[in-house]
Amino acid sequence: MDIDHRQPLRGYIYIATATFFWGVAATLGRAAFTGQLSGLKALHPIDPLILSQSRTTLSFCVFLPALALCRGWRRLRLPLADVGKTFLLGTMGVAASNYFYYLAIQRTNVATAIILQYTAPVWVLLYSVARGLQRPTWQRIAAVGLALAGIAMVIGVVGSGAFRLDSVGVTASLLAAFSFAFYNIGGHNILARYDRWTVLLYTTFSAAVFWIVLNPPWKVVAAHYSGGQWIFLIVFSMLSVLLPFSFYFAGLQHLDPTRAIIVSCLEPVFSIGIAAIVLGEIMRPLQTLGIMMVLAAIVVVQLPDRKSREPVTVVEPIE
Repeated sequence: MDIDHRQPLRGYIYIATATFFWGVAATLGRAAFTGQLSGLKALHPIDPLILSQSRTTLSFCVFLPALALCRGWRRLRLPLADVGKTFLLGTMGVAASNYFYYLAIQRTNVATAIILQYTAPVWVLLYSVARGLQRPTWQRIAAVGLALAGIAMVIGVVGSGAFRLDSVGVTASLLAAFSFAFYNIGGHNILARYDRWTVLLYTTFSAAVFWIVLNPPWKVVAAHYSGGQWIFLIVFSMLSVLLPFSFYFAGLQHLDPTRAIIVSCLEPVFSIGIAAIVLGEIMRPLQTLGIMMVLAAIVVVQLPDRKSREPVTVVEPIE
């Protein structure tokens, strides 16, 4: 089974909705780090590492009983081989991309981390071409180039000298890009056989295990966060993981990985736009141009290829 190319609009809407939630989460995270969000100054700022860890762990803790109540425990079971695949998807994909992105920001800066992480569309396209899954059409190549150039302008790399190199930071950024590409490709494959809710459950579980090993619970408890901060962490986990990944996985059931990951380039666009509205940050002309280029990339990548008619098949996920 493969994706349904006849009605891609639903997939674009799902992915765009996911990136909107990620943009909201990015603004909330930035406000929490800088103290611009009232009610989070009770003891001390929330550690970005714990913020990253809580995203998947709290999402899993909320999602497991809710899904079990709706479906029953027996319907949540997967064959052992597929449990292993979802574990890789959660650890090497979702958790690793988040961890390496966090490390990259520590060693370089946000601009460097974002622009290198968003080379992921390049790796997805190269993989798809190498495996014979897609042709290197001018539409796909142009869309990837437009998306990368647009993001560079949106985050201020172009014309600001904000790009900063560090061997560890650059390596971490590229590993984040590979992980991002991995869960687009791996998620697309497994979502062709299972519904997104089951995949999301096992993905958040494996990511939670990854974070528990990396940062044991007693270290989180030792931070002595206030009740208000824990409420914020729960809300943040819903906005940054549970809701967006629900939509993102739904989008992967309707779009191929290349189209999906190019649409995901809307995340920094939404982040900058929401920050401009909520936090009063100024949007420069180059950023506006970058946003237009990202939108152009999304239009270009969905144009039909006249020389190569790719087969149309339909996804029917197992419920």
